[in-house]
Amino acid sequence: MLAAILETVPTEELVVADDVTLRDIGPGDVRVKIAHSGVCHSDLSAMNGTIPQEPPAVLGHEGAGVVVDVGDGVTHVAPGDHVIIAFSPPCGACPFCTGRHQPNLCMTGLVSMSTNMQFRQGDRVVGSMTGCGTFAEETIVPGIAAIKIDDDVPLDVAALIGCGVTTGVGAALNTAQVTPGSSVVVIGCGGVGVAAIQGARVAGAAAIVAVDLHEGKLERAKTFGATHGVLPDDLPAAVAEITGGEGFDFALECIGMPATMRQAFDLTRRGGTCCIVGVGRMEETFALSAFEMFFSEKVLVGSMYGSADVRTDFNRFLRLHQAGQLDLVGMISRRIGLEEVNDAMACLGDADIVRQVIDF
Repeated sequence: MLAAILETVPTEELVVADDVTLRDIGPGDVRVKIAHSGVCHSDLSAMNGTIPQEPPAVLGHEGAGVVVDVGDGVTHVAPGDHVIIAFSPPCGACPFCTGRHQPNLCMTGLVSMSTNMQFRQGDRVVGSMTGCGTFAEETIVPGIAAIKIDDDVPLDVAALIGCGVTTGVGAALNTAQVTPGSSVVVIGCGGVGVAAIQGARVAGAAAIVAVDLHEGKLERAKTFGATHGVLPDDLPAAVAEITGGEGFDFALECIGMPATMRQAFDLTRRGGTCCIVGVGRMEETFALSAFEMFFSEKVLVGSMYGSADVRTDFNRFLRLHQAGQLDLVGMISRRIGLEEVNDAMACLGDADIVRQVIDF
């Protein structure tokens, strides 16, 4: 079968191979025929080394498809069911999943995915990004990662829920907990940023300020709910006009750079919430003074997978889409075949791209 393989890190290209197979299905496993996979900036981050990923590995972690087979002990899905693949699923039994109510931080599920070596190329074992490997025609994942959805949900829309939408919408609704009537600034208007803007709109924010270097992205952000589009150089004037100089109630950083993380903190009002959504490099840092943390009483919080419980939030976000509150169809800017995946990677920063979807 076809699959796109990361062979070296760093690299600018994946190798699209047609001789990839899957290991035998085991107890607790689910085999899925991938219908669609989103092309996420995190895939590019795995290629350039921002996100650690040991090659060889089939990339892709934002996919949806149809169950082909299930291993012993799997009862929550059956062949023919439609599913979204979760890259960080909850085990349901650890402290994060039970008493702490933070299933997105479940290490048991994350480890089960990271050790999922499901692909083969001849005698060679090939891993996968976060255990998903949705840049392949089929994949095998631990059963906890296969989240059942209704059969009438288009699978191209469902695929976006697997990462970008849940990360952005979840950051606004679950992590930052944006409140009605509040002011929100979203830094970075890629796929995750657009999802965060939509999440802030669903939450009832009165002012949603999109910040990006590309004017085209700012205009597009307004179609998803941003009330203002601001270039970085124009931020001081926007802060004065919209917040009276106090800063925003909520700031969501959706890029993953130290400079923009610091910027997001500075844009947050005293007592407000600064939410770091973007993924930065492990060795990078940004500085805050001990005094300003005390004096400002700002909340600085990271957002891993939108603080989501994928067992309920995947379908919750799909219901919001079906109710017309989340525009997921509009987020699909381009459709491609797997053989075009390297061109898609090169286009990730383009102003006219929100999400590219691979159709299998």
